[in-house]
Amino acid sequence: MSEQGQALQQARQQMQERWATMAPRERRMVQIVGLVVVVLLLVMVGLRPAWRTLSVMPERMQAIESELETMRRLAQESQVLRQRPPVPPMQAEAALRSASERLGGTARLSLQAERATLTFTDIPGGALADWLQEARGAARARVTEAEVQPAAMGAYSGSITLALGSISAER
Repeated sequence: MSEQGQALQQARQQMQERWATMAPRERRMVQIVGLVVVVLLLVMVGLRPAWRTLSVMPERMQAIESELETMRRLAQESQVLRQRPPVPPMQAEAALRSASERLGGTARLSLQAERATLTFTDIPGGALADWLQEARGAARARVTEAEVQPAAMGAYSGSITLALGSISAER
C-alpha cells in the first residue's frame, strides 16, 4: 500500500474512533451539520447556475427573436430586390450621380465600366445610409468593397465600390 493510502487509512481509523467516543447528541449534531453542508453544496453547484440561466433566458430569447425578425426582414428585402427588373446602365449611372450630388462637395463618384467608386470625407452617417439605400434600390448596385472610417462626430470618411448591373444576375 502506498504512503497516501496508509495515511488515508489512518485518518479514517481515527475518525471512526472519534465517532465511537462521541455522545449520541454530538453525533446527531455532526450529522445535521454534514447534511446542511451537502444541501448547501447541492444548491450552490446544482441549482443556483440553473436558476440564473432560467432568470436570464427571457431576455436572451427576446433578443434572439428580435435578431431573427431583422434577418427575416432583410431576407425578404433581398428577395424583393432580386425580383425587380434590371436597370439599364445609363439609368443606374444617372441614379448614382444624382444621389452622389446630394452628398455635397466632399463626395466624388467615379464610374468605370460596371463599377462605381464613391470617395467621401466627413459625410454624416444618415446621409451615407441614404446614399447606399438609393444605390441599392434605384441603381440596383451592390457593394463589393468598402473602406469606411469614423471621422468627425457622427461622420465618416472612406470609399465604397459598387458593382453596377442586375442584382438578380448575381444569384
